[in-house]
Amino acid sequence: MGMYTDIAAEIYPPGKGTVPQGVKIYTASAAGIGLTRVDVERSGLRRPQGRYITLDMPQFAAIDDKNEAYVWAIASQLRTLLPKEGLVLVAGVGNPGVTADALGPATAAKVFVTRHICEAGQLPPGTRLRPVAAFAPGVEGTTGMATAELLRSMIQQMRPAAVLCVDSLCTSDARRLGCSVQLSTAGLVPQNAAPLTQQTLGVPVIAVGVPTVMEADSLQTGGRPMVMTPKDIDAIIRHGASLLSLAINKALQPAFSVGELTFLTS
Repeated sequence: MGMYTDIAAEIYPPGKGTVPQGVKIYTASAAGIGLTRVDVERSGLRRPQGRYITLDMPQFAAIDDKNEAYVWAIASQLRTLLPKEGLVLVAGVGNPGVTADALGPATAAKVFVTRHICEAGQLPPGTRLRPVAAFAPGVEGTTGMATAELLRSMIQQMRPAAVLCVDSLCTSDARRLGCSVQLSTAGLVPQNAAPLTQQTLGVPVIAVGVPTVMEADSLQTGGRPMVMTPKDIDAIIRHGASLLSLAINKALQPAFSVGELTFLTS
């Protein structure tokens, strides 16, 4: 059995092997960014039904995380997956106390939240602002509450048009560690937690993640389960959270420039 991966483009690699019936693959590249789109059109396959978009970019630890080309590449793809209007709840999934798992909480902390402003009804005439809320639910071992439970409660209260979950992912290809982004309409299906999907939460769930860990080769670890992270994981999380939050903000508030969004969230 091969190493586990959350990345659909690694399960159905373009140009390699036979693609199962019900899976469609599209690839493109521009300005040094590669795009692989995998559409899983039926159930019963190795990934839940939905669209998976993988963007392969330069190593996050070394890039300018405010680079408009990178921000726009993610934001433009994200906009195609989100409802065109309505409140979006951004959930930063993961453990802020574990660096490789802290991408979600670090990203949520930089999201431009506007729900309270929109509901106050005090926007200047002509101002276009989409309602957005964000939070980091933590982990059940710390809070005693499962992420799915917390999200269902918040959804019942807030009635968002969609939930946008941000999380760290696992890859089977070291070349994707800290330099790829996967977006998906299938939500999140963690290995050891309740799934966060439209079926379980009752609203569309869009997942955004970056591969930050991979399983170690069992032959080199004596069969012991281990995971590996890049040596520059701190910089990857810091730059990755900044890049993802700007892209999310740009996707949700397209009238604002990257510079304006940076100012509003700094």
